Amino acid sequence: MWAWGCVERLAAGLLGGPLAGGSRWSTAVAVGVTAAAGLALVAIVVSSRRGGLKSPWWRRRRKAPLTAQEWRDPFTPEGKLQDGGVKLLKKVRSGGIEPSIRAQVWPFLLGVYSLDSSEAQRDVVKAQNRKGYLLLRKHCLRKSAYSMEESKQSTKTAEVNHKGRNSSEKGDESDCVSPVKSEEVPESPSMEEAITEEGNPCLSAEQEVQDDTSETKPEQMKENQSSSSSSNEEGSEKGAVAHVEASHKNLASVCESSFEDEQESIPRYLNTGGNMDDVLLSKASCPVKSARAIEDFETWQRIIRLDAVRANDEWVSYSPSQASVSKERAIESAKAVFLKDYDHLEPYRIHHASRLVAILEAYAIYDQEIGYCQGMSDLLAPLLAVLEEDDEAFWCFAGFMRKARHNFRLDEVGIRRQLNMVARIIKYKDFHLYRHLEMLQAEDCLFVYRMVVVMFRKELTFEQTLCLWEVMWADQAANHAEIAKSSWRKLQLGAPPTDDLLLYAIAASVLQKRKLIIESYSSMDEIIRECNSMAGQLDIWKLLDDAHDLVVTLHDRIE
Repeated sequence: MWAWGCVERLAAGLLGGPLAGGSRWSTAVAVGVTAAAGLALVAIVVSSRRGGLKSPWWRRRRKAPLTAQEWRDPFTPEGKLQDGGVKLLKKVRSGGIEPSIRAQVWPFLLGVYSLDSSEAQRDVVKAQNRKGYLLLRKHCLRKSAYSMEESKQSTKTAEVNHKGRNSSEKGDESDCVSPVKSEEVPESPSMEEAITEEGNPCLSAEQEVQDDTSETKPEQMKENQSSSSSSNEEGSEKGAVAHVEASHKNLASVCESSFEDEQESIPRYLNTGGNMDDVLLSKASCPVKSARAIEDFETWQRIIRLDAVRANDEWVSYSPSQASVSKERAIESAKAVFLKDYDHLEPYRIHHASRLVAILEAYAIYDQEIGYCQGMSDLLAPLLAVLEEDDEAFWCFAGFMRKARHNFRLDEVGIRRQLNMVARIIKYKDFHLYRHLEMLQAEDCLFVYRMVVVMFRKELTFEQTLCLWEVMWADQAANHAEIAKSSWRKLQLGAPPTDDLLLYAIAASVLQKRKLIIESYSSMDEIIRECNSMAGQLDIWKLLDDAHDLVVTLHDRIE
């Protein structure tokens, strides 16, 4: 109301004498000035509706999404985008992508294919990526085979020890266990069933392990037979236990050596400095030694399987072909990844859980520093609804995780950086709100922790999530492609591309609740409950609108 007061004081100064006299002329002037003041007030309210921001985004809520025709038109006969993808990225940033072509566009946004690649180049990349994924899956199967054999050998050792104790107590020689039966590695479930649906040409991991171990058994058999014939019952018991342990160690050494032989050919995550988190955390992103891999992989496997079986079915309406999968195919896919405890699930959920397991296990091998953490399945599930080929889904997920992986570091360095950035956005945009957060000891913005980790997955509907993510990916792709800011000015797009659009969107969602937070909340727990209750209540395109407004005004100060 300060504007109204200024106008009244101005009118009083100009018309003080006559206005007091009540002349008609003065009255008319007063009415005119009052009307002008009203118009001025309206103009001020309108101009301040978005906090004084001048982004062109405020003029509309959403432009039309990228259509199939608009997607096909820019390609040359060689399959290259004519302008290096500039117009494509502009279109996606402003309106998202038509659902029918998401599977074709996403690999470009996520860096699987270069924006300036030809069709022939993409075919080469696709073949290499397919081979790389199959190698990762083969490695997963070998680790699974090792874990299964280790478990069986441990069980056999325990049984031998138990029987040995019983026989020694009873003094019954007939109860001694013959070492000959323990010479063979017990068979595990057929690993041929574990060949992936893509047609993995790799040999059975169990078969390879058994072939390798069979070469070393004759000498061991002779030694065991000679020792058993020349020893008493007590020696026979010890020989049995020793042989089981020797077989166990031999299997372990063969598996470990086969893992080491593949280390050079298996794809691994490499830090290329593609985003700010990679730059800040490059020292911690070095390749991890495989010594911890087997133990960690078993832990990751257990968590992955639990999360996969619990996954919801929001995606069903977006992938009719996967939703109609037969029970036979679903069970086959479950057996391929040794998935259990799925009897209560419908066939389409079994199939979905199996795909989650296959890709998340492969990623745990690909990026052993991160491995698997709960929440990663929430990021993968929407991709699986759109991408039906596992190898393509894996590499898109790997591209997505290049930015998101720092959300799952045990030291939480990446999370703290992002929370700090959200806090700075709020501070620079609305210092009054920030001071209130300080009073509540919530200025670290921990109340948006979940939003940061799973990238609004819990606060948005499935379709809203896809829209937000693909706009965010387009921003990151534009930034990584080093498209000059002048190009964006020529295209009349006010907000420059950024790697951190998600953080601006999170800050915008908090700013939209500023009045409620300031007037009604007196603790961080109340703010957390408010943030958690946003699910299904956010307008995604208004949120993106506000986020781009924040980028326009704060980008240079924040980044």
